[in-house]
Amino acid sequence: MGILSQTQLEKYAEVLLWGLKTARPGFKKYDTVLVRCDLEGRELGEIVNRRLVQAKFNVVFRFMPSPRLERDFYMYSDAKQRKFTAAGDKEFFGAVNGNIYIHAPASLTHLKGIDTKRQSEVAIARKPLRDLMIKNEEKGKFGWTLCTYPTEELARQAKLSVKEYAAQIAKACFLNEPDPAKKWDRIYKDSTAIKKWLKSLNIDTLRTESGSMDLTVKVGEMRRFLGVSGHNIPSFEIFTSPDWRGTNGIYYANLPAFRGGNYVEGVRLEFKNGRAVKISAKKGDEYVKKIMATDKGAAQLGEYSLTDRRFSGIDKFMADTLFDENHGGGYGNCHVAVGDSYSDTYAGEISGLTKEKKTALGFNNSAVHWDLINTEDKKVTAKLRNGRLATIYEKGQFKY
Repeated sequence: MGILSQTQLEKYAEVLLWGLKTARPGFKKYDTVLVRCDLEGRELGEIVNRRLVQAKFNVVFRFMPSPRLERDFYMYSDAKQRKFTAAGDKEFFGAVNGNIYIHAPASLTHLKGIDTKRQSEVAIARKPLRDLMIKNEEKGKFGWTLCTYPTEELARQAKLSVKEYAAQIAKACFLNEPDPAKKWDRIYKDSTAIKKWLKSLNIDTLRTESGSMDLTVKVGEMRRFLGVSGHNIPSFEIFTSPDWRGTNGIYYANLPAFRGGNYVEGVRLEFKNGRAVKISAKKGDEYVKKIMATDKGAAQLGEYSLTDRRFSGIDKFMADTLFDENHGGGYGNCHVAVGDSYSDTYAGEISGLTKEKKTALGFNNSAVHWDLINTEDKKVTAKLRNGRLATIYEKGQFKY
């Protein structure tokens, strides 16, 4: 028997299709869906592929590079190779209708020691392809979802047994429920009510206070709160992309993170008028500073998010951003992302959101998007546009 039982795998695939169709309700027969799958997630990838074919999608299935392939590329390539995109990629990514990514890493540290600049060059070169999909998503032509398959490497880095790690995934994604999709529908409904409530408050700024931080973000004009949209499995967060120019104060990430082969711990950012002017980390300090110097937007805020502990059953560090940014535990979590913003948090007609309008509204632009997570007990106070103050989040849950 595998890490997950056959029944759990079938239910996981079912939830991923729920996520894909919820993220983009307009799918039609014979739409093209790209499935990207790490080698160790093949067991789940094959079931997802079968279900998509049975549902009459045209499936393009691609395995992701192994750790050796990826490390060799970054180590031995020159700048011209790192900026290369294959012939046809622009046409393909501009035409694909859906994307499912199965994250199942065999290594989290294989890129350790690789010059961060090399990774940044690749991220910058591939950003236009990502922008194509974002633009199509804004037009309702593209939808995506992703998940994590448990691996020995993830469990080891999280200091859990593989069985414990898999149990966290099963609990978080409701794979032991008789009907996981029905459970997700309920979470979707409950989160929609919270998002409507937040919109009704007409919030100007959000102040987040804990033992280690005091951060104020400006929500910005024409913003809406998103979350539990099918895009991530699991997803319990409710988030927006704030006006980066109104970020001030100190943010602290008490959960560690793995990124680009590097282990980072205790990231502390001090913002002034939208920019992180002081950047430090207890571990990985140099790496953090390099990533946040990738481009101008990398040291500015692209996302602000809160997770309600009543929704999420995740209560352990998972060494995986997808799960860690949805941590429930005793106090839920707040996380921010430095770097690129989500244009679908725009509250107007998204097809009319031009590059110039994004800039004017304070949507951040970057080749980076890096989530940094705080699970401390915290209070979030909203300053409303009428000048009134309201506590919207405390003891790990929304005050809705």
